[in-house]
Amino acid sequence: MIQLRRELYQWHQTIDRDLPWKEDENPYKIWLSEVILQQTRVEQGKPYYYKFMDRWPTIEDLARANEDEVLSLWQGLGYYSRGRNLLKTAQQVVNEHNGQFPNEEKAIKLLKGIGDYTAAAILSFAFDLPYAVIDGNVKRVISRWFDIDTPIDSKLGLAQITQSLQQIFDIEKPAKFNQAIMDFGATQCTPKPKCETCPLKQHCKAYQNNTAEFLPIKSKKTVKKSRYFHYLFIQDGHNCVINRRGENDIWSGLHELPLIESELLNEIDIQNKVNSILTNTKLDSIAMNISNGKHILTHQNIFYQIHEVNLGKLNSDSLLIPYILYNPKEDQPLYGFPQLLKNFFLSLE
Repeated sequence: MIQLRRELYQWHQTIDRDLPWKEDENPYKIWLSEVILQQTRVEQGKPYYYKFMDRWPTIEDLARANEDEVLSLWQGLGYYSRGRNLLKTAQQVVNEHNGQFPNEEKAIKLLKGIGDYTAAAILSFAFDLPYAVIDGNVKRVISRWFDIDTPIDSKLGLAQITQSLQQIFDIEKPAKFNQAIMDFGATQCTPKPKCETCPLKQHCKAYQNNTAEFLPIKSKKTVKKSRYFHYLFIQDGHNCVINRRGENDIWSGLHELPLIESELLNEIDIQNKVNSILTNTKLDSIAMNISNGKHILTHQNIFYQIHEVNLGKLNSDSLLIPYILYNPKEDQPLYGFPQLLKNFFLSLE
């Protein structure tokens, strides 16, 4: 196992991954990057990391932000609860820890949105403490090196991964080891294995047993739910009507156009919805389905249509709570929207 680790380090010296958050041991940068990169590839996450660091260079700066600002920059990353937790964690660190991330596992896991993986990453990369970081890449590598055919999304499978990982983990250089094995999974031991060019294949039991392409095994299959969203673009040529989404659903806390969720829709449904939004309103015209598409989420497929409702002039006094007026050309940086609506507004320019 020592030889495997030595050769892993030798391999790691031959690659050059541009990871700006690893330029120093700043726990704020490391934490921010880990939150952004959950469910997001490095190359997709980098621009967001740079935007956040440019807007809020320190955790104190981020703690002073408001939720709409954070969600506006978060647009496109998905899992918007992570964006909201980002702000709450920053405020916790500033208010409860004088702006310094704790370097003890129990304390750091009390921070909002920080679980085993993120805690291990911060403790390892920022403080060089002996915590193994187990992400999807590491699970894949270990399942192949040790030929583990127990589903990695089971309690037993994770226990076997953890136990096997401890056999090769470098407690003296945890940050170096964690980064090397994560990079190995991200660039060499990828979902579609590159066994023939792998410099460590002599240590891989799955390669020896011809099982690498079948590993890792997952037991749970995601059953996707289909939903049908009809958005009303109620506008007067300048402003349109928006509202903030509620809790306990996708895109919680983001803003959106008035929504009717239904597989089928007609103009009467639209008229009734408009009557629930505006008082004493006469419609000039309705243009059905000016934009449509399919938005794919992890557990849901959103089939959406946008219907244009033209009014002579919108007045905020005629709007019922919780609806507000929004100018897509002037107010765009102020609010966070689901990506499909952000794209719609951009198409209006």
